Amino acid sequence: MMVVNPQATTTSPRVTDVIVKALSHDFDLEVTVTNYRGHAFALGEYACDQDIPIVFTLGGDGVINEVVNGLLSHGPSSTVIAPIPGGSGNVFVRALGIPVDPVEATGAILEALRDDQITTINLGHVQSRGIDGATLNRYFVANAGLGLDAQIIGAMEKARAKGHRASPQRYLATTIREFFLETNRTRSALRISRPGSDPIDNVFVALIQNSSPWTFFGSWALDPNPAASFYTGLDVFMVRKLHLAATIGAATKIITRARRGIRGRSYTAWHDQREFTADSSTPIPLQVDGEALGEISHAVFTSRPRSLSTVLISD
Repeated sequence: MMVVNPQATTTSPRVTDVIVKALSHDFDLEVTVTNYRGHAFALGEYACDQDIPIVFTLGGDGVINEVVNGLLSHGPSSTVIAPIPGGSGNVFVRALGIPVDPVEATGAILEALRDDQITTINLGHVQSRGIDGATLNRYFVANAGLGLDAQIIGAMEKARAKGHRASPQRYLATTIREFFLETNRTRSALRISRPGSDPIDNVFVALIQNSSPWTFFGSWALDPNPAASFYTGLDVFMVRKLHLAATIGAATKIITRARRGIRGRSYTAWHDQREFTADSSTPIPLQVDGEALGEISHAVFTSRPRSLSTVLISD
């Protein structure tokens, strides 16, 4: 089955037609176009129920996230996810080593499938409680974020709803505006804790990675936790001070992907975590794989080993 998000940033009918023809040469292919938010989740459930062996996705990280959560909504699945890039970030696709050009990516995926190059990766999972008491369970393939990171994602979604394109320039402008005009940079109610350690208080930003890099600015990789991997637990990077000097220092090291990690009194980084918890006495925004999920008061993040089968692109 092929799941297509027609609203994805770099998807077009012409590109979709070329990819469908290429895939149909090798597979008896069922193509479905998503029509609403949550449609890809339902298609993932359908693929699991029908024992569909491979699901191709054409879109961004959001459509991949929905399909994966649908696939796993009733337990483990043997279905292979084959993601073809069509979004603005394509973080999961790039972390797998798949080319960012959708036609080239299709060729690389077909070659990998013919050679049975399949890998099983770990996933991140978050169980959260919203400010209204409602609970949410969500897997994530690439990243999640709390605080300013999720706040920026939410602002970008509002801009896209008004017809604005999700360009790197708009992300930068939105980040600057949210940092200077919409954020309390003196005190945060967010606490991150894990078994056997003292909790980390006054966290303004928590960047959680299931893979490396964390995200991209255009073609440039941004990575606070370069050691993050699909084959280890979760990595989390926390910003505890949000004054301008500390923020510039963290941003510089994220941009340069400092291999020794980001150290300093303003930051804390944890590698290969099986589980940790986030609590806040005031509402804190949450994002998962680039999708804003609203404000929460409590969340438990866990690493789920060997949860998803996907293509392995050899060098």
